[in-house]
Amino acid sequence: MVSAVEGDGNKKVPTFHVIREVYDSSDAHQRFEAELDKALEAKADYIIIEPPRLGDETGRWITVGNCLHKTAVVSGLASLLSSLLWHNKPVIAGPMCAVSLFCSGLYTVSWNYDPCCQYQVVENNEEVLIKLPLADVSSPVILGYEPNTKTKYLHRSVTLLSAAFCAWQIWRSYK
Repeated sequence: MVSAVEGDGNKKVPTFHVIREVYDSSDAHQRFEAELDKALEAKADYIIIEPPRLGDETGRWITVGNCLHKTAVVSGLASLLSSLLWHNKPVIAGPMCAVSLFCSGLYTVSWNYDPCCQYQVVENNEEVLIKLPLADVSSPVILGYEPNTKTKYLHRSVTLLSAAFCAWQIWRSYK
């Protein structure tokens, strides 16, 4: 792993970690996973995963987490909007709020504390790819570090706000 060094002025040189595809024992996949865990905990700016199986699994895990996050936000916003447009019809906002609550809950339980959720798959960003030490691997998976604190607060806030509006609407309709 290459560490960050202060270069010109205060420009930080990005750190990267390469997980090489070297099958030198029967437990190579476990070694690849352990190496990925170390790189994630170290918060390297870029992680290059050469083993295709590990790269595919990691990419799918990140994609599912992104999908849950986006679904929670979109369904929460739809619930809020329908609550504001149709004051007396909680039956419209309720299902969207339930989807938002489910997706936020699942994300919180499964992805929130996983260091992998702070990475995104970098595919075609030529500016980033030029800086990385890519070997002659046909298609490595490249992860880029992106802190997600703001996005987590966004989807939690939208979900809680939509749940509050929906609960208020239901309470008001039964009053």
